[in-house]
Amino acid sequence: QIELAESGGGSVEAGGSLRLSCSTSESIDSSICVGWFRQAPGKVREGVAGLYTGTGTIYYDDTVKGRFTLSQDATKNTLYLQMNSLKPEDTGTYYCATDLGPRNGESVDPDWSLCADFLRWGRGTQVTVSP
Repeated sequence: QIELAESGGGSVEAGGSLRLSCSTSESIDSSICVGWFRQAPGKVREGVAGLYTGTGTIYYDDTVKGRFTLSQDATKNTLYLQMNSLKPEDTGTYYCATDLGPRNGESVDPDWSLCADFLRWGRGTQVTVSP
């Protein structure tokens, strides 16, 4: 079963940047879709950016378009999320996820047309953006 591990979170001021990394135990191509999600306290988990591995199609939530960039390394075992021009509303726990089972948490459908529910999650990394 695939394991995911996020890193790179931290505390920054508004306008700053962070790069999150997700290390995977299997090739990213073993998933149909992989993605980044975030969850703020008291709010539902939401999709931030996702990759359909078949065609390389990338999805972004409207709130992060033009500021966040999803990429992967050449070995296809690490997924990145470059976050620029950070805003306080970007604060939350960021999770890396895959549609590969078995499920280890809630099932989330980010409404990306080529992707189904995301089932398997890393433990998350905290991002805090101060005004």
